[in-house]
Amino acid sequence: MTEADAQSSRPASGAGTPIAVTIAGSDSGGGAGIQADLKTFSALGVYGASVITALTAQNTLGVTSIHDVPPAFVSAQMDAVFSDLAVDAVKIGMLSRPEVIAAVAQGLDRHGLRAVVLDPVMVAASGDRLLVPEAIEELRRSLLPRALLITPNLPEAAALLDEPPAHDLAAARMQAARLLAMGPKAVLVKGGHGEGPESTDVLMDADGVVELSAPRIVTRNTHGTGCTLSSAITAGLAKGLSLRDAVAAGKDYLTRALARSEELAVGHGHGPVHHFHALWVR
Repeated sequence: MTEADAQSSRPASGAGTPIAVTIAGSDSGGGAGIQADLKTFSALGVYGASVITALTAQNTLGVTSIHDVPPAFVSAQMDAVFSDLAVDAVKIGMLSRPEVIAAVAQGLDRHGLRAVVLDPVMVAASGDRLLVPEAIEELRRSLLPRALLITPNLPEAAALLDEPPAHDLAAARMQAARLLAMGPKAVLVKGGHGEGPESTDVLMDADGVVELSAPRIVTRNTHGTGCTLSSAITAGLAKGLSLRDAVAAGKDYLTRALARSEELAVGHGHGPVHHFHALWVR
């Protein structure tokens, strides 16, 4: 499925406006986190709402400070949004502390949310750690079993399994299988940190394994790639795509956003991908 197909897709039932919610941290530089998610939802024709879990002082050069939102206020945001909006899909990103992870898990159960895409954000593109080490076990225990899909990159998959990163596709498939056994309905191990002319992601679910490849884009504008992919997949789910179609459409969108990222002149470090590449006139 192409990006154009994904943008024009609507739920087969002809239901109302597709709505997605991002539960994540705020990036003051605008390239990742809540800001990237809402841009992606908008670019793909989905109404976006948000639950902010942390505030970061951040730009294209790095993260200088993190202010965690109290768990009770995270819960209050979830209750406000989910009690009113008919939410079709949820993306979860940066959750830096165990108490916030537990609050999000309880909120998912309280509101019966099932179409959940979990991006286990641990480190920013600049290399700054976004998740305290003790939160990893809470992430495994509380959120992996509640997720329809998890989208770790190679270092994140390794951290979740307490193993070295996979160095080839065979190892990535093995790690995907071990992550699937931890409870999510599907696992997408992303190959962006790999090597070679193509970036290959490994998608594993109950029906087997699919490998999705795209040309590896050489650019310094890689800030927010993980957030953008997971929110693009969430947008596809909100519009009624199957999981596999949503993943394929999301990868296509991200590849195009990376390929056009050099059209943006933002910051002095790892710049953002071009979320509105299909909408802005060159």
